[in-house]
Amino acid sequence: MDRLTGKIALVTGGESGIGRASAAAMVDEGACVHLVGLDADALKQAAAELGEDRAGHTVADVTDEDAVRTAIGEAVERFGRLDVVFSNAGVSGAVAPIEDYPSDEFSRTLAVHALGAFHVVKHASPHLGAGASVIITSSVVGLMGFGGLSGYIAAKHAQVGMMRAAAKEFAPRRIRVNSLHPGPTSTPFQDSIEMRATGASQQEAAAVFDELIPLGRHATPDEIARTVVYLASDDSAFMTGATVAVDGGLTI
Repeated sequence: MDRLTGKIALVTGGESGIGRASAAAMVDEGACVHLVGLDADALKQAAAELGEDRAGHTVADVTDEDAVRTAIGEAVERFGRLDVVFSNAGVSGAVAPIEDYPSDEFSRTLAVHALGAFHVVKHASPHLGAGASVIITSSVVGLMGFGGLSGYIAAKHAQVGMMRAAAKEFAPRRIRVNSLHPGPTSTPFQDSIEMRATGASQQEAAAVFDELIPLGRHATPDEIARTVVYLASDDSAFMTGATVAVDGGLTI
């Protein structure tokens, strides 16, 4: 349990779900983490649970470039550098057919995922050295399409383009950049998408989505977190520009 000993990680969307589980997994592997998110109370609680000597936190909206710059500055001021950047903040956007999809919601969804990832990578880059790892959470729908989720799907595909551009650009510095593509994962975030997409209760909606997944179930946040640790660690030292699906076979 020491694959990340001495590493410093920044995690956006770090107060809940996959971000929170991944931060805990990285701390268990020896890292220190700085959590960034919107919920001040949840961030404070998460950092306290991880240990005040191992975790810091900053409230920031990733669509606000100045806020992202400040959050990264606070992480570097406390820990000295960054070795792992996990760009994970996200929103689901509306669930509606394209002709009914609100344009302002489409723009906001793109802003959080695509512009947000750009802000994080842009301002973290000067603090990354050789061997650093950047991980961008996309989604299984960053590799495929579904009806009714045009904003979210467009945003998740955009993150893949951002990842590939950064991977090519950062390779001479020996900084790796990959995207993570979770399938349906048991979180309140996913529950909301499923219930709105199906009009069913949480359990009924989850069952509908389970039928789409070859392995027949949702992932847990801890399962996704183990892949994050792999991508953050030297175990994946020769991986860059990869789209890493952890989806129970949904994209087969």
